Amino acid sequence: MDSISNLMKTEIYGGKSLADLVTLEFLAQALGSVLAATVILLAGFIVARWVKGRIVSLGDSHAKLDPTLFHFLGNLARYVILAFAVLFVLNTFGIKTTSIVAAIGAAGLAIGLAMQGALSNVAAGVMLILFRPFKLGDFIEVNGEMGTVKDINLNNTVIASLSNLKVIVPNSEVWGNTITNYSAFDTRRAEWTFGVGYGADLATAERVIRDTIMADSRSHSDPEPFVQVNALNSSSVDFLVRVWVDAAEYFQYQADMKRKVKEALDAAGVDIPFPTRTLVHTDPASQEDEVGKAA
Repeated sequence: MDSISNLMKTEIYGGKSLADLVTLEFLAQALGSVLAATVILLAGFIVARWVKGRIVSLGDSHAKLDPTLFHFLGNLARYVILAFAVLFVLNTFGIKTTSIVAAIGAAGLAIGLAMQGALSNVAAGVMLILFRPFKLGDFIEVNGEMGTVKDINLNNTVIASLSNLKVIVPNSEVWGNTITNYSAFDTRRAEWTFGVGYGADLATAERVIRDTIMADSRSHSDPEPFVQVNALNSSSVDFLVRVWVDAAEYFQYQADMKRKVKEALDAAGVDIPFPTRTLVHTDPASQEDEVGKAA
């Protein structure tokens, strides 16, 4: 009996003994704390979800706003609200959160030192989202990969390649390398080099090239297209041609113009040369005779 009595008097929680904890008053208080914590958690999840939805919808409803940034801000707001909800729950049970926050900070520092590579991706992801060198749907080239941006998160950037393959690039390699964004501007300048023979009429060749390109509805007349002789090669006179076009039309337009200009020059009788080489064949027997006479 003495052992049971001593056990009941043993301090268990908050200066209270086991005998104090099994009282109806304490049980009612504990039940009230559990109900309050449950209500706080439910309210935290509801509020966090609502705030995130409002922030995301704000970015989606305005064409000038970047949805990627607002998705990031929505997730950030959600996690902050949930963190505060957890702290309120701990306070409900009488737990001092100051020491917990300090412990979490120390643990976070240790984890950060152990996971420098992963955290560098997160830091790079934050930089990509904040400074926005590209956005969802842009056609980019980075770290040797070219394709359409499908997703940007805190760890990596997902690109759909030209072959429609899913390419995942760590954000540290994206932010730390040169980024070429082909979708950043509405227009691009297409450029070709067309060679004609030295015997060709250069004025006729220039007119045919200019008329053929400007006849295409995708060609921009402003700025003025550039068509001029640029180089005198060993077997051809080269015209450098530069024309502005909508960025979305660039790749197909550039390929189409090569064929159209070639066909137009052929139809106009303008010679398009190809490199030639003259080979001189010498009979070995005659070489030996020449050497004998010289001797």
